Amino acid sequence: MTNRLWIYDTTLRDGAQCEGLSLSLEDKLRIARQLDSLGIPFIEGGWPGANPKDVQFFWRLKEEPLTQAEVVAFCSTRRPGKTAANDEMLQPILSAGTRWVTLFGKSWDLHVIEGLKTTLDENLAMIRDTVEYLRSQGRRVIYDAEHWFDGYKHNPDYALQTLAAAAEAGAEWLVLCDTNGGTLPHEVTQVVRDVLAFLATKSTTFLHLGIHTHNDSGVAVANALAAVQEGVTMVQGTINGYGERCGNADLCSLIPNFQLKLGYNCIQDEQLVKLTQASRSISEIVNLAPDDRAPFVGLSAFAHKGGIHVSAVEKNPLTYEHLEPEKIGNCRRIVISDQAGLSNVLAKARTFGIELDRKNPACRQILEKLKALESQGYQFEGAEASFELLMREALSQRQRWFEIKGFQVHCDKVGEECTALATVKLSVNGTNILECAEGNGPVSALDSALRKALVNFYPAIAHFYLTDYKVRILDSGAGTSAKTRVLLESSNRQQRWTTVGVSTNILDASCQAVVEGLEYGLVLDNQEAIPLVCRVH
Repeated sequence: MTNRLWIYDTTLRDGAQCEGLSLSLEDKLRIARQLDSLGIPFIEGGWPGANPKDVQFFWRLKEEPLTQAEVVAFCSTRRPGKTAANDEMLQPILSAGTRWVTLFGKSWDLHVIEGLKTTLDENLAMIRDTVEYLRSQGRRVIYDAEHWFDGYKHNPDYALQTLAAAAEAGAEWLVLCDTNGGTLPHEVTQVVRDVLAFLATKSTTFLHLGIHTHNDSGVAVANALAAVQEGVTMVQGTINGYGERCGNADLCSLIPNFQLKLGYNCIQDEQLVKLTQASRSISEIVNLAPDDRAPFVGLSAFAHKGGIHVSAVEKNPLTYEHLEPEKIGNCRRIVISDQAGLSNVLAKARTFGIELDRKNPACRQILEKLKALESQGYQFEGAEASFELLMREALSQRQRWFEIKGFQVHCDKVGEECTALATVKLSVNGTNILECAEGNGPVSALDSALRKALVNFYPAIAHFYLTDYKVRILDSGAGTSAKTRVLLESSNRQQRWTTVGVSTNILDASCQAVVEGLEYGLVLDNQEAIPLVCRVH
């Protein structure tokens, strides 16, 4: 690969504007180091002066610098009626001490007149003055042309003047921003061509164009791809597509598309294989569930469910996969459901390190048991840990760590506060145990009581915790007597696994899922570590 493409990550600033996402200072630092290890060249850290957290972030990175990434401070042009040198807003930007500053300015005359309440000429002066001032202070400037595409559509001559002002003042990159996310790929293609033709007529040494797209029309990734194919050499985006409204262009889709399909050099191959891990790790830091159906890095991105698909993939993965999942750190998954055939069972067994012979009667037993349980409402497609336990049982390989004898759950509501008390009876290696614990709900109390009873026998349980709990009503016509399915996700901070329980009693279904969750955690703790991306659900 000879074509260098500069990736610019704005997860810590633009991505942090995602609804439901909140980052502490430590969160920002952890994400920055993840991005640095991934080989991202530019990491936008935030707007120094906008809040104390961003100021502290830049100071902390001065004390403990990243290994290779350029950390970038972000700000706007000076305010109308001031000079850049006298605008106090710019002083924290300089104090941040970054070599690069990303400056955004108005491209759309509507924003200049209605938003800034100033003249078009003053806006040009604001752009020019701010870039020149930052350059005079030894900073290199990336100019983000905010609302560029909308501005160009409404007043192309003026929008181009704003780019010229930034370029002539010394900006090294001009980034075309689809801030409202309403532009389509064919429009991006034509506009980028127009901009390059315009810049070729100017007496400037400016050579670099960038693209910054939002996903409001569902084409942020497509727009970035279109721009690069026309000559853009910087792409801005966020990990997992986090961002305001519908999000930003997802770097987890863009990087492999550019590198593996279009031949651009974005990051090193040994860094590319960390992409899936980085995506999931950052989703944990921001406390948002990973998108299982995300391209490339999603849990389902290389999952195969239909028996014909599985059989074909087993012979040649190219039949149903557009690239090798290992190149981006993901892995192939064989999904088990009532649509499964023997090929699914055999392939799934291999992912658990179990080689089965097609002629082994246990294969048919597993398949028949699977289909019988799914007809009762169990769903192993979303609960692979429970399926592995089922498979081990059919093969007489299931270890009985403990046995549940019974449980009781009592709930109290006093005023606005509701609490629960669970009592469990169980046996471990012939020792009978009676234990109780409180929780803020019945499942929480039940889980706590089981852990309390077992942790002295199996200390690893202290590191297990519940990460998700889903309830599905299977026959809504039965009203409150309906059968329910519980899917419960557990974690040990390194791996995640999902178990299932089904019953007409929601607490019984929950207990099944909780018990198998603890059991499977102990299975993982007592075998060689398996890569997270292959164990995750």
